[in-house]
Amino acid sequence: MTESLGAVEFKGNPLTLIGNEVKVGDRAPDFEVLDNNLTSAKLSAYSGKVLVISSVPSLDTPVCDMETREFNKRAEKLGDEVAMLTISMDLPFAQARWCGAAGISRVITLSDYRDANFGMTYGLLIKELRLLARAVLVVDRKGIVRYVELVKEVTSEPNYDAALDAVNQCLGS
Repeated sequence: MTESLGAVEFKGNPLTLIGNEVKVGDRAPDFEVLDNNLTSAKLSAYSGKVLVISSVPSLDTPVCDMETREFNKRAEKLGDEVAMLTISMDLPFAQARWCGAAGISRVITLSDYRDANFGMTYGLLIKELRLLARAVLVVDRKGIVRYVELVKEVTSEPNYDAALDAVNQCLGS
């Protein structure tokens, strides 16, 4: 396990990320989280698809809300070869409620609240808050990480266009 102090900030204050950092070119490590029905969900369930993994602190915050809605809108233009996952520490019940209220149909929300397995496996767990850092990863059909954006300021949105460019490159290969 590693600690990375100051890798991200909340309103200018440095935070510590813990876990194992995942980089472009790495095989995407499997993880176990919960879906909205409290059923175990693993990365391996999506093998053969191009994956967008959006890690967010909480869907009930303005930036996470905007980000997930934006990815949902953009996902509507992509085929079934792409799965968009949004992972947060929110309880599965809260995620289901939020998705229903927001009309989310293409993004799959998953909860890491139980044991922070995803956060630790990907080095995205914020030690001081026990929330996930804002990050976007793209994984190709063979399970290789092709894009990683760790958003330095937790209250900022990611670069949607760069992430979707990486998705399109994966689809073209």
